[in-house]
Amino acid sequence: MTLSLTQKRKQKLYVILGLLVLASIAVGLTLYALRANINLFFSPIQIAAGEAPFERQIRAGGMVREGSVVRNPDSLDVEFTVTDYVDDVRVHYSGILPDLFREGQGVVVVGQLQQGGYIMADQVLARHDENYMPPEVAQALTDAGYKPEDFQQKAAAVAKRLEAEEESGNGATSSSY
Repeated sequence: MTLSLTQKRKQKLYVILGLLVLASIAVGLTLYALRANINLFFSPIQIAAGEAPFERQIRAGGMVREGSVVRNPDSLDVEFTVTDYVDDVRVHYSGILPDLFREGQGVVVVGQLQQGGYIMADQVLARHDENYMPPEVAQALTDAGYKPEDFQQKAAAVAKRLEAEEESGNGATSSSY
């Protein structure tokens, strides 16, 4: 009788251990899948310092440097510079930019940092309100020693100047490749 009781305990132990192993594998695979889908935010100064991973999906943000937007007239390819006024990072994007995308405004790009030091963007997020700045961009500017309010005023001035240029028929604010 003690022999069969010991066998039952061993069977229960094996079943419990098996379930624990399966649960551990499931949790591990879930965490691995989530890690691959997390988009961490990096400012240009962090990218220049080498903190951003290469060829992995990241979010980067800052202000679009005035005069840096270069459009290819034969395609939807656009290059522009995102800055935190300490360091710059070049962004390559192929697609239609948001209507609210402007030089001097805050922007967040989602893409992969390439070995050449530029970001190949899959998505560009912009919002055109002089009083709005993406939280990550505001934090990056603060970390760099700047006050976001200063750049909100500058962004408003750049936006007004660009709108005046567009209205006067001088809308070519960017050059071609």
